[in-house]
Amino acid sequence: MVFRGRSFIDIHDWSAEELHTILRLAARFKDELAAGIPHPVLAGKALAMIFEKTSTRTRVSFEVGMMQLGGHALFLSNRDIQLKLGESIPDTARVLGRMVQGIMARTFAHATVVELAQHSGVPVINALSDVSHPCQALADFLTLHEKKGRLAGLKLAYVGDSNNVTHALLEAAAKFGVEMRVGSPAGYQPNADILARAQEAARATGARLLVTEDPVEAVRDVDAIYTDTWASMGQEAEHEVRARALGAYQVNAALVRHAKSDWVFLHCLPAHRGEEVVDDILDGPHSVVLDEAENRLHTQKALMALLMG
Repeated sequence: MVFRGRSFIDIHDWSAEELHTILRLAARFKDELAAGIPHPVLAGKALAMIFEKTSTRTRVSFEVGMMQLGGHALFLSNRDIQLKLGESIPDTARVLGRMVQGIMARTFAHATVVELAQHSGVPVINALSDVSHPCQALADFLTLHEKKGRLAGLKLAYVGDSNNVTHALLEAAAKFGVEMRVGSPAGYQPNADILARAQEAARATGARLLVTEDPVEAVRDVDAIYTDTWASMGQEAEHEVRARALGAYQVNAALVRHAKSDWVFLHCLPAHRGEEVVDDILDGPHSVVLDEAENRLHTQKALMALLMG
């Protein structure tokens, strides 16, 4: 397996063995951090962090992660650099590639991350685009492995608006051999091309992927239930329309009673309490959202160490 120098744009580009390697290293880093064992494997190296979209978890996890790996992270918002403000994406990529050893990009358009990777000459990590959120999926599946002791054969339900998180989860579930059911109304279901790509990958692992308009069918007898906000960044003007379309997909007591008794709840956060999920679920005994948020730190550290080391 070759990691050094590669970019992490889509889960689809990585084999199941490679993804398992990332999770194993993340678990090791997590144990070492808890034991006070330093691991400065990126000493003297720098990560440029491009943010077109704001974030709490993404910025803190990457910045703290680079510090713990012995390197340095530079926060670059769209007010700090010339990207798309007179300078092309290829030119920005080429300049940064001469000065840093890696680039993390949280963008609106997936094409921006792809173009940065094509021209920078250093690893580029997709920290969120309008198409996919692969770093979130790594943290999600590390969390599931911690809570369930395995991945292959688990059943995961995603209910609500199918978005970039859903796409990354589908592709990761296919690679890890996890059965995944998506419960979304017509017009809010996964991108057909990404679903077909995930279905193709699932044939190698035996994972079953299902898309349904029935939220109860999606969550019946599952090990984990996942949801996300109904209106992602840039969709705020559609909030009322989306709330009406997605109201029946709220994660609440009536819905979760169809899952297994030891189900866990996941959410990438931030959550809109009382919309896609009620407080009793988000703060309840089945919720693992804080473990999930913390695991962004550990999985991204593993990713940076492998790509930039």
